[in-house]
Amino acid sequence: MAKKVEVDHVTGVETTGHEWDGIKELNKPLPRWWLWTFYVSIIWAIGYMVAYPAWPTLTDYTKGMLGYSQRATVAADVKRGQEGQAAFRKDLEATALKDIKAKPELQRFAMTAGGVSFQTNCAPCHGRGAQGFVGYPNLNDDDWIWGGKIEDIHETILYGIRNEHKKSRTNQMPRYGIEGILTDAQISDVADYVMSLSGKAAAQDVKDRGQKVYADNCAACHGDKGQGIVEQGAPNLIDGIWLYGGDRAQVVESIRTGRGGSMPSWVGRLDPVTLKSLAVYVHSLGGGK
Repeated sequence: MAKKVEVDHVTGVETTGHEWDGIKELNKPLPRWWLWTFYVSIIWAIGYMVAYPAWPTLTDYTKGMLGYSQRATVAADVKRGQEGQAAFRKDLEATALKDIKAKPELQRFAMTAGGVSFQTNCAPCHGRGAQGFVGYPNLNDDDWIWGGKIEDIHETILYGIRNEHKKSRTNQMPRYGIEGILTDAQISDVADYVMSLSGKAAAQDVKDRGQKVYADNCAACHGDKGQGIVEQGAPNLIDGIWLYGGDRAQVVESIRTGRGGSMPSWVGRLDPVTLKSLAVYVHSLGGGK
């Protein structure tokens, strides 16, 4: 005896006989066009797996009948780029830093290459715009602890500051407070005096005491007028530019602890042409001398 078919009175569609809480399931198949699209997609996927790299194996991956490789395509693009740059790289390697500016095309190439390398290697510390942060120098201003000539910048990039490289630029400000070289009162006085060198107000008697402490302990490196000594890597104290901040608390902390940040050496990590490009780029930011 044939099973009686029930038709939903609202939609006029047969039901499957399944019911949940009074809700009946309609027996309404998918449209033919959807089914054919689905079947074609399956066939296309099988064809793609046969023609192109698709499945990983224990040691490699299936290559596909067409032998296509995105990795090979990228490698070919990189090789073409390197071949296009070869002449400029060779010229840059052979040209002295001071002479690069006289070659406009070479200068543009060095600027572009240096800018890209800066974003990859230097921006995490100095900022994407080279604006610096507290403890990381601003490379756009005209304040250079170790000199702002392009040769000075190049050497700083090569060997860094206070690191393990034997040619690293090295200086170390004494930890006047931590090591007990100066008393808290002396540190307070010399901090006020140092801040007065860049135009900050300070009482005359405090300045007089601080000047005496400065002359005995600081002038040998920073200069008798606070102008700094590039050869020793001693910052200029009269220009109002402060690596670790210029408010009183930060100046006191610098005197007390000596600070002493570090910059890595890039020689051996980057090729000579890239290092030259970086020097050209940094020098061009506006503060190079």
